[in-house]
Amino acid sequence: MFYRENGQFKTSYRKDQQIFPITQDRWMILALVAFAFIGIPAVVDEYLFRAILIPFLILSLAALGVNILVGYCGQISLGSGAFMAVGAYMAYNTYIRIDGMPLILALLSGGFFATLVGIVFGIPSLRVKGLYLAVATLAAQFFCDWSFLRLGWFTNYNASGSVSVSNLQVMGLSIATPIEKYLFCLCFLVVFGLLAKNLVRSAIGREWMAIRDMDVAAAVIGIRPVYAKLSAFAVSSFIVGVAGGLWGFVHLGSWEPAAFSIDRSFQLLFMVIIGGMGSIMGSFFGAAFIVILPIVLSQVLPAMGHLLGITISTAAVAHVESMIFGALIVWFLIVEPHGLAKLWSIAKQKLRLWPFPH
Repeated sequence: MFYRENGQFKTSYRKDQQIFPITQDRWMILALVAFAFIGIPAVVDEYLFRAILIPFLILSLAALGVNILVGYCGQISLGSGAFMAVGAYMAYNTYIRIDGMPLILALLSGGFFATLVGIVFGIPSLRVKGLYLAVATLAAQFFCDWSFLRLGWFTNYNASGSVSVSNLQVMGLSIATPIEKYLFCLCFLVVFGLLAKNLVRSAIGREWMAIRDMDVAAAVIGIRPVYAKLSAFAVSSFIVGVAGGLWGFVHLGSWEPAAFSIDRSFQLLFMVIIGGMGSIMGSFFGAAFIVILPIVLSQVLPAMGHLLGITISTAAVAHVESMIFGALIVWFLIVEPHGLAKLWSIAKQKLRLWPFPH
């Protein structure tokens, strides 16, 4: 009975086209954001910040970028890990090579260079699609892995091949403690989430969805496939590149190319499939699921094995995790292709009509 629209009249198109047209949704999102900024830092310990919350925020941002390309524009990509790596390494190089370079500008510059790389590897999308496009973007993954491993300039000629950053500051404020890192990543996620939500509701967002649904029909009605596809690659790569910079600078602090391997690309794609393709909310659901599930399994499976008198190794937990991910992807593709976001939408619809039958 709480989730009702009674008495909520829209007197203009502008009000009807709000991001959250239902008042309850608007207040719930505001309360959730306020709790994220104020409540969570007050009650969560350091372990949860490092193990769950910070990775969740950064991977949500990366999944947001992948969802724009895969979910909204329908262009399959297996090179997301490469774009994250470009964002991380180019942010690192601009940060150390330009004196006085602000941290935020360094991260955004990483996104800019990731955009350039994304456009270059997005050019094949103008002629191929489906599995062939996936293979073309997979080439970006291998090319970037080789470049960051073999070309010493990217790592500032470090003999070990790894890079590290420390003493991060924004406008004189230190970003050293887990709470400070969490709030810094949260600001990025809120800003980019709001921008992405408005972008997919705009004219370019409708062009992306038209290309996704039927590119030939979209071209017939005047939509330029070249502009729509390359703009999707550009926006997606920029967001993923910024997420890569945050992953390297804030979460890892020290990293090497293996941190952005092809496993990362598959992980981001799994987030989009499980969370919901073509849904901003689905990016958050998918990231939360992927981050939390391994931690839950690492605690539950050994406990169950202890009760049954069986020793379950860490390797066995990792294999079970992969099996569960595979089974869930098959289940979602068959039963609910729109993922957890669709289940959440169905639950909201039932609340709007409860207790009457649907």
